[in-house]
Amino acid sequence: MNALNGYEYISENIKRILYDIGEAEAACGREQGSVRLMAVTKTVAPEAVNAAIGCGVTLLGENRVQEYLEKKDRYLPTAEVQFIGHLQTNKVKYIVGEVSLIHSVDSVKLGAEIDRLAAKKGIVQDILAEVNIGGEISKSGIAPDELAELLEQLSEMKNIRLKGLMTIPPPGSSEHSFEAMQRIFEDVKRRYSQADILSMGMSADYSLAVKYGSGLVRVGSGIFGARKYI
Repeated sequence: MNALNGYEYISENIKRILYDIGEAEAACGREQGSVRLMAVTKTVAPEAVNAAIGCGVTLLGENRVQEYLEKKDRYLPTAEVQFIGHLQTNKVKYIVGEVSLIHSVDSVKLGAEIDRLAAKKGIVQDILAEVNIGGEISKSGIAPDELAELLEQLSEMKNIRLKGLMTIPPPGSSEHSFEAMQRIFEDVKRRYSQADILSMGMSADYSLAVKYGSGLVRVGSGIFGARKYI
């Protein structure tokens, strides 16, 4: 393991989280290692992010376009980067082709702009549709009863590829929200064979998310500690 230079707590946190994920996988009969851990880097110094990469983290989640642009060249190159935050159409140009997956597509307008710029670059950009499973006004995401129409229109675009769904259940959610999201995802998988990713679960609820089918959990404070603004 690389020298952590004061970030030993990150190593311990990652070990604990991976252990918890493994326990949750075993408890519900899922294959060990089937759930991927993402380190969410919002407001985290690049040195701390690199310490996490040195501890074996292979996936980073970026929330803010400007912050990503300022920090990306300081990251170790071995980690994959995905974009998980709300994405404005005027900032899509900075993200398309730069990240492996965009988690937060919640409108035809945003999908169309990603598709247009991906076509311009001659690539196919992988995306997730974001679902507002709790119906929270403060959060982005498509309402569950509007999802089918959105996916139908996104699936017709040639330079994006729908890889699944992302959601942020309300804080302190009962298992109902997670179970409802699992049912929605299973239905989407039946209709779109390439849609094999459910991104659900954060620092406070990742074990519960694993129980209900999440294949990617997004953990920030659980790895890096309380958020520190940089």
